[in-house]
Amino acid sequence: MTQKTWLITGISSGLGQALAQTVIEHGDRVIGTFRQQAQIDAFNDLHQNKAIGIKLDLTNSTEIQHAFEWVLANFGKLDVLVNNAGLGFAGAIEETSDEETRAVFEANFFGVLNLTKTFLPLLRQQKSGHIIQISSHGGFKAFAGFGIYNASKFALEGFSEALAQEIAPLGIKLTIVEPGPFRTNFAGSSLKFAEQTIDDYLATAGVFREKLKSVDGLQEGDPRKAARAIYNLTTLDTPPLRLPLGKVAVHSLTSKLASVQTDLDNYRDIAEGAVY
Repeated sequence: MTQKTWLITGISSGLGQALAQTVIEHGDRVIGTFRQQAQIDAFNDLHQNKAIGIKLDLTNSTEIQHAFEWVLANFGKLDVLVNNAGLGFAGAIEETSDEETRAVFEANFFGVLNLTKTFLPLLRQQKSGHIIQISSHGGFKAFAGFGIYNASKFALEGFSEALAQEIAPLGIKLTIVEPGPFRTNFAGSSLKFAEQTIDDYLATAGVFREKLKSVDGLQEGDPRKAARAIYNLTTLDTPPLRLPLGKVAVHSLTSKLASVQTDLDNYRDIAEGAVY
C-alpha cells in the first residue's frame, strides 16, 4: 500500500496525540503541529524518520502559509488534512465578552477555514485527498452554558457541509467528526471559562460549568478507539459526511433530530402556509 501523508493540527495531547500515534503505527507519515518549540523537539526526537512536528498557531495566517509552503517543498502532496486543534470554552451567552467570543471563533472557525482554504489548491491539483474536520456533538446540538463554543462549531459544520458538496466532483472527500466527551484534557487544563459570572444563570450555565469540571478524567470516550475510528474513515471509498463518536454523541444527535422533527410535525401547516 502507498504511504499516505497526513497533516494533523494540535497533536500535543488528547485526540490529536492519539490519532498521530495511530497513523504512525499504521505506517503512514505524520506532519503534526504544535505551538511550543520544546514540544516539537521532543516529538521529532521520538519519531525520527516516521513523523515530524512543525510550529503552527491557527490564529496566525503567516504561520499557516509557511506550513503550507513547507509541506509542499518537503513532500509535494497531502493525502489527509485533519483540523483537530481548537479551543474549548464555557459560559452563558450574556456572561461572555466580545473578546472571549472572538478568541473562540479565531481558533475554531477562522483558523480552520484559513488552513483548509490554504491547502485546497494542492488537493484540487491532486484531484484527491480527505479533509477531516474535528467538530463536536456540540457542533450539532447546543447546550446552555456552551453557546459560544456551540456557535463556533456550528459555523465549522456549516462551511464544511457546503464545502463537501463543492469538492466531491473534484475527487476530494470531507468528513465532519463529532466526538462526545472523551478522556482528554478538554474538560481540564484546556478548557476556558468566561471571566464574568451572572447569578441568574447559575441554574443553567452554572450547572453546566460545574458538570464539565466534575467529569474531567471520567468521560466515557477512549481517545485511542476514537483515533482508530477516524483512521478507518480514510480507508473507505465513500466515507460519511458526519461521524458522531461515543454514546453521548449519538444521543445528542438523535435528540436534536427528534426535536426538529417534532417542530416540523407540529407546525408544518404554519410553515407551508407562508407562501404566495
